[in-house]
Amino acid sequence: MSQTTTRSATAPITVSPSGFHVLQTVPLPKGTPEYEAAIASILAEFAAKVPKELYIPEAIAENPPKNVTGVPRESGILTEQELDITEKYDAVSLAEAIANRKFTAVAVATAFAKRAIIAHQVTCCLTEWFMDEAIERAKALDDHLERTGKTVGPLHGVPISVKEHMPLAGHYTAAGYLDTRVKSEKDCQMMAILRAAGAVFYCKTAQPQGIMHLESVSQYGRVLNPYNINLSAGGSTGGEAALLAMRGSVLGVGTDIGGSVRGPAGFCGIYGYKATSYMLPQKDFLPNGFAAELNVLCSTGPMCLTMRDMDLFTKVLLDAKPHLSDPRLIPLPWTGLSGPKPASPLKIGFYMNDGSIVPQPPVMRALEWARSQLEKSSNFKVTTFAPYQAARAIQNIRKAYWPDGQQAVESHLKKTGEPMFPLTKWIIRDAQYDELPASGVLAQRVERDRFRCEFAEHWTGQDVDVVIGPVYVGPATEHDTAFHWNYTAFWNYVDYPGVVFPTPVKAGKKGEESYADDTPLSKEDEHVRELWQKGDFEGAPINLQIVARKYYDNELFSALAAVKDVLQLA
Repeated sequence: MSQTTTRSATAPITVSPSGFHVLQTVPLPKGTPEYEAAIASILAEFAAKVPKELYIPEAIAENPPKNVTGVPRESGILTEQELDITEKYDAVSLAEAIANRKFTAVAVATAFAKRAIIAHQVTCCLTEWFMDEAIERAKALDDHLERTGKTVGPLHGVPISVKEHMPLAGHYTAAGYLDTRVKSEKDCQMMAILRAAGAVFYCKTAQPQGIMHLESVSQYGRVLNPYNINLSAGGSTGGEAALLAMRGSVLGVGTDIGGSVRGPAGFCGIYGYKATSYMLPQKDFLPNGFAAELNVLCSTGPMCLTMRDMDLFTKVLLDAKPHLSDPRLIPLPWTGLSGPKPASPLKIGFYMNDGSIVPQPPVMRALEWARSQLEKSSNFKVTTFAPYQAARAIQNIRKAYWPDGQQAVESHLKKTGEPMFPLTKWIIRDAQYDELPASGVLAQRVERDRFRCEFAEHWTGQDVDVVIGPVYVGPATEHDTAFHWNYTAFWNYVDYPGVVFPTPVKAGKKGEESYADDTPLSKEDEHVRELWQKGDFEGAPINLQIVARKYYDNELFSALAAVKDVLQLA
């Protein structure tokens, strides 16, 4: 994965000696010579595994379009069947096609592995790629089906991409710093369940430094947004989001403690589900733990192309009864999309702004579109959901992320000479330098629980079943500007489940849209407006987020099923 020189979307490209290059648009900070040598070795090892016949044409590499979603088809690398497999199926239909022997698992694994490496060359979305291993696994699955006439499980032959930090046997995992990069000896609990259900693993995807940015930029490079490579693909599960948007994956896995599933899903126009914390298995995701979870529990969930794939993923995991091995998990029975219909009319509150930051114009356009669609039907009672002390919640959660202090981050960086990235500086700026004493962590817990109880009463007073609102303050951000997590991190603080879904709305050309009101609500709002004036977000997809109360994950999916046709959901 030898990188190209830094360049803009239209500047000439410098090809590495191996001939394999990965598109980058904004430079990365430099570390010590020892650090840079270590990274060069890792990237060279990646590049050595890629056959030259899978390199994208030099003409595309030297002059890529702003929107690179068409590159897999235009590259000429994929056969017509491989294009068909990767473009016309979701996980559910792929599983059916393999079970019915329309496609072999080998054909499917080959198609997605090839498309993934094409996607990587124009978005920098991968940290590992292991096509040979995937094909070997797929052959075993095909042999089993041929021999027994039965599939291994509901995911038989379905390719699944995995975020870098999740342990997968024989592959590297890292907690967002070079010094934490190690090879896993065994699968973590979730990967073991997915493997037993028939999944085929073929790549691991990029995350940011410390796994704590809303942009996936790390020592491997900067993940680019497929719809506009001058924009971010989001974070921390940005590699997954970019890969799915490029159709180099059909189903991926993310984690979310501040927006890390929902942010990138929104930036890249795909589906993402953040479950209530510890509903889905996370055992051994981070073997050494994460201090933030003393007061903000992490969540996990699928990132995919359809609602029914989110449903399938969740059902497979919960059918395995992971709570029997991990007593931290809440054993909620799963009904999902096929559960009882919600009471009619379904009461939907629209969260038009959080009282602190007004979303940028394309997001407001998407909210107004969705609201108008739902208001046309007697099946829904649509109201405006009043904001509740978002600034307080965001300040609290930013401090709660780092009870071990800024020195914990600095310690990781010093071990290898790794530089601190700009967004790392941003996210730790409210943290104390030294580790909090137990009394300080307790004070954060008391304030968190007080806020949660207050907000629960506020929700009850609003008389809604679900809330629909923004995913982020705007479309996908320009690089190194993913500053304001309000619309995702708030829901982590209160621990409510949420699903991000696409809308038909996309950001227009620079200068085409402006704010309806010129008066900012806060300094943060003023900053967001400045970013809007400076930026060019053309082509960025606009997603929205639907949220339900804590542990109301089934009701959330019932609501999704109810609004599916009206909001044109897949």
